Amino acid sequence: MKKNIALIAGGDSAEYPISIKSAAMVSAEIDRSKYQVYLIEIKKDEWIYNNSDSNIIQIDKNDFSLKIADNKIKFDLVFNLIHGSPGENGKLQGYFDMLDIPYTSSNAVTSALTFNKAYCNHIVRENGVAVAKDIHLFKRHKCDLKTLIEYINLPVFIKPNQGGSSVGMSKVSDIKELKPAIDKAFAEDDEILIEEYIKGRELTCGVFDYAGEVMRFPVTEIIPKKDFFDYEAKYNENMADEVTPANISEEEKKNIQETSAKLYRVLNCKGVVRFDYILNDDRLWFLEVNTVPGMSNASIIPKQIQVMGYSLKEFYSMIIEEALK
Repeated sequence: MKKNIALIAGGDSAEYPISIKSAAMVSAEIDRSKYQVYLIEIKKDEWIYNNSDSNIIQIDKNDFSLKIADNKIKFDLVFNLIHGSPGENGKLQGYFDMLDIPYTSSNAVTSALTFNKAYCNHIVRENGVAVAKDIHLFKRHKCDLKTLIEYINLPVFIKPNQGGSSVGMSKVSDIKELKPAIDKAFAEDDEILIEEYIKGRELTCGVFDYAGEVMRFPVTEIIPKKDFFDYEAKYNENMADEVTPANISEEEKKNIQETSAKLYRVLNCKGVVRFDYILNDDRLWFLEVNTVPGMSNASIIPKQIQVMGYSLKEFYSMIIEEALK
């Protein structure tokens, strides 16, 4: 019998439309001969399934089940495509753990840790990977700009501490720009991160633990046509070039892939994860980890999968089968 797969998308963050696009692509490519797929949209209290007859059916949150006519459907697996809260920060993972329903992403603890950029940076530094100097600020605490500048050098990036797709992010080169950028980031999150700017090439690498071995994806170089890889550049094909495989040396490629595999294990990741870096003067700097990376047409991971020689249908089956173990 076919396995019942809940393909969850949406979420409560500004990444909602990207999640919907990711789910549409996975839904189109997933192997329907093996799996019965139900696309579930989650947004705050509304958890719904929209069937082929355009009937909206509410999910029963008591056991994450679906009732169609007189048939109660329980799910064998959740394919998680929610970027941001509540799908990338551990909230849904904890819920599914309590219901004993397997899912394709990292567990609740890893998801919560990696979603908090400041705390994740501490773990990465402790494991010998370079991370830019940063300051972790909370909205409830007073912030003295003069003290900030004494500790950290301009230019800096200011971003929400728990967010993605560069929403609320600014690059600041002048002290006069600090306050507006801080306010912009705090509009998205009660915690923000201020990081020193590291000039260099932006590179990213997917990783996946399959059959006991950590698969290292090809490295992609991101060449933004703007000052940095912001939301527009990430999702407008005309605003950045993405080169896969990246035009780097074999030694640099190996370093990025091995560092990604190491951090995948250190952080106890699960499923497909993407690590982002800056390469500067032969030194690799960690930027962040994406535990629920995009799967839309504009996303990097599907392109890396295809460069490896897999079809998306084949690879999505691999993701599902690994999670079902």
